Amino acid sequence: MTRNVTIRDIARAAGVSISTVSRALNGQVPVAPDKRQRVLDATRRLGYEPNAAAQGLVRGRTMTVGVLTQDIASPFYSEVSRGIDAGLAGSGYQPIFVNGHWEIQDEAAAITALTRRQVDAVIVLGGRLDARQLRDLHARVPLVVVGRQVPGLDDACLSVDNVQGAFLATTHLLQLGHRRIAHVAGIPSQRDAVDRLEGYRLALAEAGVPFDPALVFEGNFNEASGIQAVEHWLGRAAHFSAVFAANDQMAYGVGLGLYRRGMRVPEDVSLVGFDDLPASQFTLPPLTTVHHPAREMGELAARHLLARLNDPGAPAELPQLPITLSVRESVRFARSP
Repeated sequence: MTRNVTIRDIARAAGVSISTVSRALNGQVPVAPDKRQRVLDATRRLGYEPNAAAQGLVRGRTMTVGVLTQDIASPFYSEVSRGIDAGLAGSGYQPIFVNGHWEIQDEAAAITALTRRQVDAVIVLGGRLDARQLRDLHARVPLVVVGRQVPGLDDACLSVDNVQGAFLATTHLLQLGHRRIAHVAGIPSQRDAVDRLEGYRLALAEAGVPFDPALVFEGNFNEASGIQAVEHWLGRAAHFSAVFAANDQMAYGVGLGLYRRGMRVPEDVSLVGFDDLPASQFTLPPLTTVHHPAREMGELAARHLLARLNDPGAPAELPQLPITLSVRESVRFARSP
C-alpha cells in the first residue's frame, strides 16, 4: 500500500523547513524565490496532492458553494445547475447541491445543513423561503437568489421578466389570428406561475380578447398536468385553437394529450411553452417557446459569487437577463371560421 506524501517529505526533498513548505504551498506569506522553486519541484517529483480541506482551514474557507435547488430531476433546474458548475470551473470551488422539494421546512433544513458545513456562499434556486429568512442568510454569507425577486435583496437576485415572457408568447399566438387561447398555468403559490398568468391576461386585454377562466387549467409544472389539461378542456367541450403552457414540461404533456385524442400540432392546435429546454428543439414538431436563459443564469450567479468572494467590495448589482421567443414549427395561422 503506497503511503501518502506529506509536507515533511517535501521539506526533506527540498532541503527546507516544514514551515517553509507550508508557506510556499499556501501562497499567503512571501517565500524566497529559490526556496519556493525547490518546494514546487519537490511536489511535482514526489506527486504530492495537497489536502483541500486542510488548505481551506488555513485560509478560513471551505472552498464550497451551497446550492439549494427544488427538484434535482427537473430539466430546468438541471440546466441552471450545469451553468453553476461551468461558472465555478477552474476556481477551486466545488458546489454542494441540496434539494428543497418546494417545501419551506425542507428548504430551511437544507440551508441549515449547508451553513453547518460552513459553505463560503449560497445560491438559492426559486423556492418558498420568505424574504426575512433570505435576508438573514444574506447577512451571514454571500448569496444569490435565482428566479425570484426578494424585497430588500435587489442586489442579490437574478431573474427574468416572466410577465413579459408570457406576454410575448400569447401575443405571438394572437398575431397568428388565434382568439381562443387556452393556458396551462403553474402552481399559484409560485411567483413565476402568477406572473406568467398575468402576462397571458395582459396580452389578451391589449388585443381586446375577453379573458375566459374556463380556458385556464391549474397545472403543477410537470408533464402529466399538461395531459390532464387537455382531458379537462375536451371533456367540457371547450373550444380552443391554441395553448400556451407555463413551462415546456407541461407543453410536452399537452402535445401528448392532443395526440391521444387524434388532434395534431399545429394543424389543429398551436402550442407554445416557456423555458426553451434543450429537448424542446427536438420534439415533434419542434416547440415554440419562451427562451429562459437557465444555464446562463446559473453561470452568472456562480461568477458573481466568485467575484464577491475574491473581492468583497466588488460591484454587487446583478442584471435582469433579456427574454425572447424561440419560434419553431408548433404554431401556425389560425384557421378561418
